[in-house]
Amino acid sequence: MRHAWRELIRTARRMSTEGLVVGTSGNVSARVGDRLLITPTGVPYDELGDDDLVAVDLRGRQTDGTLRPTSELPMHLAVYGSTPARAVVHTHAVHATAVSTLVPELPAVHYATAALGGAVRVAPYALYGTEELAAGMLRALAGRSACLLQNHGTVAYGDDLAQAYDRTAQLEWMCRVWLAARSVPGLSPSLLSAGQLEEAAERLKGYGQP
Repeated sequence: MRHAWRELIRTARRMSTEGLVVGTSGNVSARVGDRLLITPTGVPYDELGDDDLVAVDLRGRQTDGTLRPTSELPMHLAVYGSTPARAVVHTHAVHATAVSTLVPELPAVHYATAALGGAVRVAPYALYGTEELAAGMLRALAGRSACLLQNHGTVAYGDDLAQAYDRTAQLEWMCRVWLAARSVPGLSPSLLSAGQLEEAAERLKGYGQP
């Protein structure tokens, strides 16, 4: 459990270092058995240490630690309750948040879209930390491993923290590409078709080392 907590802290600090969050915004969680390790609310990531471990059960009841879990706990619980997630990363990434204010889904500007399950949807705005936000997020996540939250940020999950973070970073990069392409006067970005995304998804199944 301590090793998993240290990995979670490293991931949270990486979000901050790489500009995906500001201050204490965003949050990270990882499933360890029947408990969820999760970042606490309102604590700078560079101040977290071994003694600050926070864990809850799958119903959200705190089992370890004295610090209160993130206010976005309902959102994390919803992901674990409805997907095979083993880790969840939530950020306030600049380009992704900007895109969330413009369109109902991120246009397919790159084949990496296929790695997230298809066109990334935008969940409707709801107040942070609410069940309403969690419910809208789940609808946007259907068949996907990441989504945008309108006027808010991103959510991505994976088999582990590394994968969840990589999907988050890829989503922010794609949002940046789309914003850059659509900013050119008189031109519109070319988009990939459903067939092209399916072809990419099939090819991505064999990506990486065996």
